Amino acid sequence: MTGSQGPGPSRRALIGTGLGVGAAVLTTGGTATAADRTPSAARRSSAFLAAAMDAYPEHGTIRLAQSYTDQAGLFSTAFTYDNALVILANLATGTADGRSRAVALGDALLYAQAHDPAHDDGRLRQAYNVGPYTFYDGSAQPDGFVRADGTANVGTQFGFTGTAVGDMAWAGIALSTLAGRTGRRRFLTGAVRIGEWIERVGRTDEPLGGYKFGVNGADEKLPFTSTEHNTDLVGLFGRLARLTGDKVWLERRSRAAAFVRRMWEPSGGFFYTGTNDGVTINRSPVPEDTQTWTHLALSSPAHSRSLDWAATELAVRDGAERPNSTVPQGQSYEGVTFSSASLAANEDAPIASGQPKPDRNAVWFEGTAHLALALRCRRAPGDGARARRLLASIERAQDLLGGGQTLGGTAVAQGSGVVSASSPLDTGFGFGYYPYRHTGATAWYLLAAARANPLSA
Repeated sequence: MTGSQGPGPSRRALIGTGLGVGAAVLTTGGTATAADRTPSAARRSSAFLAAAMDAYPEHGTIRLAQSYTDQAGLFSTAFTYDNALVILANLATGTADGRSRAVALGDALLYAQAHDPAHDDGRLRQAYNVGPYTFYDGSAQPDGFVRADGTANVGTQFGFTGTAVGDMAWAGIALSTLAGRTGRRRFLTGAVRIGEWIERVGRTDEPLGGYKFGVNGADEKLPFTSTEHNTDLVGLFGRLARLTGDKVWLERRSRAAAFVRRMWEPSGGFFYTGTNDGVTINRSPVPEDTQTWTHLALSSPAHSRSLDWAATELAVRDGAERPNSTVPQGQSYEGVTFSSASLAANEDAPIASGQPKPDRNAVWFEGTAHLALALRCRRAPGDGARARRLLASIERAQDLLGGGQTLGGTAVAQGSGVVSASSPLDTGFGFGYYPYRHTGATAWYLLAAARANPLSA
C-alpha cells in the first residue's frame, strides 16, 4: 500500500523477517480433484504437506504444518494463513487421508483459538511454533504446538504475535469449509467466532469503508485497510451467510465487497492495494493477489480484466542468464511476480541484511498458482491454455528446484513441494520470498490443479 504516504504493510509484510521467508464445499468445475490431473505431481505435493504436518511426531498429535523448509531460517514456524490453505488443499485432493489431515489441522486451529495465552475472544495469531529449536540468540524453544502449560505456542521469537484480518478470514474459510464437508458443528462455531472478532475489531466507518487490518502484538489496532483482506472477507462472510442462514453476514459481505470495488482503476483494469488512512487510495505498488483473488471472490465480468492485467503487467521469466538468478543452468520458469514494485527492485542491494540480491524476474509460484486458478475459473478464450502453461511451470519447479531441503531435520523427498520463488524476490512491501519449499505455494498449486475456488461463496 502506498501513495504519498509511503508503503503500508500487506498481510504478508507482517510475516517478512528478512530471514527467507458459502458453499459448504470447495467450488470445483471440470477436473474434480487435484489427483485427477498430473497425478504424480499432485501426490508429491500432498506428500510434502503431510511431511510438513508430521515433522515433529514426538510433540503430540495436536499440530500444525511447518510453513517453510528449515533452510528458510524460520525454524518450526507455522503461519495461520498457510495452515488454512493446507486444510483447503487437503480437502481438494478428494482422498480419505486428505480429509483426515484437514480435520486434524482444523482441530488444531480450534485449539489455538481456545487456548491463547492472553485472549479468549476468538482470535488466532499470525503464527505458532510447532517444534523445538534454539533461536539465533541462543535461547531454547523447547515445546511443540502445545506448550507445557497447555497454551498454544505463539511465535513470539519472530514477533508473529499480531492478528491480521486476512489471516483470520482464511482460517474462517478453512473452518467453514470443514463444517460443510464434515457436518461437524464445532468448525462452524469456530468460523463464526472468527467472523465476529473481525466485525468487532475491523469494521470502520472511514470514507472508504470496509474492514481494517487487525491488531499488532500489543493489541493495538492498525490503521491500514487492505483490498486483499476485504476480498478474503467477501469469501468468508458469504460462506457464513450460507451455512448459518443469518442475513447479517450478507450485509457484512456487501460492506467488504464495496470497499474492494472502490479500489478498482477502470482506466488500467486493475485493483489498487488499499489505503493507509481510510481516505486516500494507495496507488503503488500494485500487487498480484488483488487482481486474482478479487476475481475468485467476486466473479465479476465487469472487473475480470484484472486477470489480463496481472498476466501481462506482472509476467516474468526467470532463467540462469539473469545476474541474480539462482535457477540452475539450462532451466527457466515463467509466471508472475508479487507486485509492480518487484519489477523495479534494486538488484544491486540485498532485500534485507544478510540476504541475497533480488532477481527482478523471479517467479512467485504462489501467485502464479492464483492466476492459473482464476484463469481456469474465468474460462475466457485462451484462458485454459495460459493456465496450463503456468501449471506446467509450477510442476517443473517442484521437480527441479529446492533440492536438499529438510523439515524438522528430516530430508524432504525429491520433487515434493513447491518453492515460494524461483530466485530471491523483493515484494516491494518490505520483505522477500526465496527458493525454499513452502506449504502455501504447494497448497495453491493443488487448489489450481483441482480447479477448487476457496473464495467462492
